[in-house]
Amino acid sequence: MLSSFARFARVAAIAVAAVFATAELVEARAGRGGSFGSRGVRTFSAPPPTNTAPRPTQPIERSMTQPGQTTPGVAAQRPGAAQAAPQRRFGAGFFAGLVGAGLLGALFGAGFFGGLGGLGSILGMLLQIALIGGLVWLALSFFRRRQQPAFAGAGAGPANGAARSSLPGLAGLGGGQAGGMTGGSMAAGAGDGSLALGAEDFDAFEQALQDVQKAFSDEDLAALRRLTTPEMVSFLAEDLADNAKEGVVNRLADPKLLQGDLAEAWREGAEDYATVAMRFSLIDYKADRTSGAVVEGSTSEPVEATELWTFRRSRGGPWLLSAIQQA
Repeated sequence: MLSSFARFARVAAIAVAAVFATAELVEARAGRGGSFGSRGVRTFSAPPPTNTAPRPTQPIERSMTQPGQTTPGVAAQRPGAAQAAPQRRFGAGFFAGLVGAGLLGALFGAGFFGGLGGLGSILGMLLQIALIGGLVWLALSFFRRRQQPAFAGAGAGPANGAARSSLPGLAGLGGGQAGGMTGGSMAAGAGDGSLALGAEDFDAFEQALQDVQKAFSDEDLAALRRLTTPEMVSFLAEDLADNAKEGVVNRLADPKLLQGDLAEAWREGAEDYATVAMRFSLIDYKADRTSGAVVEGSTSEPVEATELWTFRRSRGGPWLLSAIQQA
């Protein structure tokens, strides 16, 4: 009995150790397998699923963007959306008070037609309810008509899906084309239709995958500053500092894009954003900083990962990595 329990305990311990070892391996590479950074006003909105990353994306865990924070210029770009909130507040407050005053007045024998008694009071109450209901219906109809243009211009919902479903023929690793993988290129397209991208943009994203991983492996902060936003540099520098405290260095080599496609691309004022899903492989291991001995991972067996990288650029400037999310 005891020997059977001991064997079960040993097997359970090995399984738990294997799970933790796998989790640690996943948390290697640039970003340690986490979700962090900023996507402008869409930081806390999940990117649409793609053929490369069809499952829900992990939400941003570390970000300097606060919930509800907007990018300057967005309100001016979409005035309808900016006006919708005050209109809803006015309708809710004014007519809720109107209904409350009328119904309470009717219950206590007063209101719009106070002073009546008996049957007249009951008829007066019914008349008040009908009148108030008509006013509320007219108000809701009015606000609904006023808000329709704002929602239509928001660039979300079914319109995005329709735009993505009508993408032109995809080249390279085109998302959705069975057996369409012919190399390490990314599927071109206009994403959600808000911002059209060209082949040079996708080439830049693929090159960034290689350059960022190399800069992180080399612990080259100067290169990371050229390739990523200041926020991303700060997060990646924290990860490098943690590695130094542990006495290890995370070596990354031979990153290869296996499949990639565009999730969405949009414009906020003077800033352009693009989120791309990428499935890639690379050599990923940790070595002792002094001896160089491998303490985790493999120097010969590549691992695969699927991540969504968001890039940001100022008008006319280069694309900079601004967020990483796990698919």
